[in-house]
Amino acid sequence: MAITSHDVARLAGVSQPTVSRALRDDPRVSRATREKVRRAAALLEYVPSEAGRTLSTRATRRVGVIVTDLTNPFYPHVVAPLHDELERLGYRMMLVTERSDEAVAGERLLDQSLDGVVLATATTDSRLPALLERRGTPHVFLNRDTGRRGDFASVVDNEGGGRLVARELVSLGHRRLAGVFGAANTTTGRARELGFRLALADAGIGLPEDRVARGPFAYETGYEALPALLAAAEPPTAVFCGNDVVAIGVLNAAMAAGVKVPDDLTVVGFDDLPMAAWEVFRLTTVRHGLEELARQAARLLVRRIGGEVDRAGERLVLPTEFVPRATHAPARRGRRHPPSVPLSPPRPEGTSPR
Repeated sequence: MAITSHDVARLAGVSQPTVSRALRDDPRVSRATREKVRRAAALLEYVPSEAGRTLSTRATRRVGVIVTDLTNPFYPHVVAPLHDELERLGYRMMLVTERSDEAVAGERLLDQSLDGVVLATATTDSRLPALLERRGTPHVFLNRDTGRRGDFASVVDNEGGGRLVARELVSLGHRRLAGVFGAANTTTGRARELGFRLALADAGIGLPEDRVARGPFAYETGYEALPALLAAAEPPTAVFCGNDVVAIGVLNAAMAAGVKVPDDLTVVGFDDLPMAAWEVFRLTTVRHGLEELARQAARLLVRRIGGEVDRAGERLVLPTEFVPRATHAPARRGRRHPPSVPLSPPRPEGTSPR
């Protein structure tokens, strides 16, 4: 016959409800009792029934994580620590990958089969956060939020990171600067651009629109933006990119055009993905805690599920730091770029279209 929680209770010398609470790490049960129950469960090789637990507690212990762009190398580096932290907190993670939030705004997330949801690729015009709010489904934002008051979010000081880059480039003598920023409907893209522009303005330097490009946080955005920037009457001596992946696109486009980095062009990214430090790139970038960004999102969601947060919202903001590597250098006066600029750059094999 199958071992039940009543058998564990008899062996441990506690009540059956205490067994249930101990095995889900309920803080109302003392550590000694929890350990005693776990030992009894291990001796009996007892495995709690998730279905029974759901019926008794009305909790599924499952969390959905929405990622609409797994082709972006940023997300695998936050999904893994997010999974680990949720597991440590007693939750199972269900990864939902669709091309847009609209595609996942159906019954899978709104039928109360999940205790909560992490939104990792939200945009400012997404309908999904409002739908989750109306259904009473606890949710938090990871990396991007909506920019509205009342959000529960684990984010980066994106504006501060943009300021860091501008100040560093100005200190190196750069005056003709360009930006290849993220999409305008993302808070990360907007804030990084805003911080960059504000710090340049403080130094009396403008950023004309003919030296600005925007698009998805993708390799293609950087690769396809650089030719037009280099063809300008006053080509830039430095380019700030919305993230490291965009920056790698710019680096490859520069190589294809015969532009030397950093001698002819300084390139700076954002995020400090592990690949940014590879010898082939040695990308100068902005660092923040990728793992902590994910782990604090998991902890925030569990607190929200448990009703341990302020209803007014909570934004956890990670600091940033400038990471100098090999793709930045002082500006050289009178610098001009070679005219051999690719007009239709090829997309590397294995990358996704925009």
